[in-house]
Amino acid sequence: MNLLDYLPGVPDFPKPGILFRDISPLLANPAAFKETIAQLDALAKTFDYTHILGIESRGFIFGSALAHHAHKGFAIARKPNMLPLASHREQYGLEYGSDSLEIQQSTLPTNAKVLLIDDVLATGGTLIAADKLLRSAGFQVSGAITLLEIAVLNGSEQLEKNHIHHKSVLRS
Repeated sequence: MNLLDYLPGVPDFPKPGILFRDISPLLANPAAFKETIAQLDALAKTFDYTHILGIESRGFIFGSALAHHAHKGFAIARKPNMLPLASHREQYGLEYGSDSLEIQQSTLPTNAKVLLIDDVLATGGTLIAADKLLRSAGFQVSGAITLLEIAVLNGSEQLEKNHIHHKSVLRS
């Protein structure tokens, strides 16, 4: 099964020049979604981790399904001002703007080894921010996995520069 067949590109979304990958067809197809989680699990098994951090919002979908499948704890990194309790925050740049991520201070145990998960690796800014967020809060980051890496944007090189070990199911 070629999972890329289930990730059609939408040109010029959310801004001109951006090719957005729509995960809706993949999620709507039970066989494709099951295969996605199986392939993410195969990548995850190469890391030593106790918890998964899903990055808002599409990282929540893959991260929670993988955490359930792998019997691991799951935590969420949210956009600003979406969490009810005291939170850690990290600001970062995107290929089309800037944003911030937050994690509640009480979410993870102090000895957590965290695997980051997101749907797409573009420039690497979001994963780098999640890594910085967790490390500044005192957690160990085991690495990062994504469903798709957009190779032309050189995100994997940025992750390497920041000492983040990354694996992706697909490259385009």
